[in-house]
Amino acid sequence: MTTLTEAAPGYRARRTLPLRVEAVRQLKRRRTLVMAGVLAALPLVLIAAFALGGDPSDGGPGDRITLMDTATASGINFAATCLFVSAGFLLVIPVALFHGDTVASEANWSSLRYLLAAPVPRNRLLWSKLAVALGFSAAAMALLPVVALAAGTLAYGWGPLELPTGGSLAAGTALPRLGVAALYIFLSQLATAGLAFWLSTRTDAPLGAVGGAVGLTIVGNVLDAVTALGDWREILPAHYQFDWIDALQPRPEWGGMVQGASVSVTYALVLFALAFRHFARKDIVS
Repeated sequence: MTTLTEAAPGYRARRTLPLRVEAVRQLKRRRTLVMAGVLAALPLVLIAAFALGGDPSDGGPGDRITLMDTATASGINFAATCLFVSAGFLLVIPVALFHGDTVASEANWSSLRYLLAAPVPRNRLLWSKLAVALGFSAAAMALLPVVALAAGTLAYGWGPLELPTGGSLAAGTALPRLGVAALYIFLSQLATAGLAFWLSTRTDAPLGAVGGAVGLTIVGNVLDAVTALGDWREILPAHYQFDWIDALQPRPEWGGMVQGASVSVTYALVLFALAFRHFARKDIVS
């Protein structure tokens, strides 16, 4: 029996399904363009809401001042506010979408077996899809604050980051801190990415994989709100999802962010490994 390399002397497994080809395929999909449009539109919607509703800082006496109350102080404040209102749910959706849809959609279209017959090795196919999904998720995390910073600067001007607790951070200091916050939000979403990717290898229904990842992430948020669980909440990625705010303090605290990133990355690595293990043994019939 001849081997694959003997039958095709020019065959190289690492050259199959290049990242560029997979990225272009995913970029052209409607869900990618819709998700980008939603993220880019959110800052504009908030600006319109503030224009219609008045200054968000006009609260009652004794009200606790939050990041939302300083949204119109400067473009940097507005970008931080956009991250604050979207980190808990909106930014979960593109991560779950890009990872949960990537393999399951191929199975749903009955094109997965043709990709493997190209022949693309199974591990190569998964690595390509995972790398592109991670890249698109990172781009989504960057798109929102970049658009918010540009729109907020046009609407409210350029200036320091006004802190809800009092004081401010110079723009030159606040801007890289905002970048660190966006990076941490991406890392904190890796557990959702791993869950969605694992589900994507186990089902032929893209909505099932995406919805399952989003649903279980919401369950994690609910469990984190149950204070009776005590220290058990520390094993939940949701427990650390807003620790990025510590980076926007005069003296930043990194402990919570390091712990939160470690928990999320650990979950992600385990789930990615389970996805590769299952897919390597899966009977591909679609």
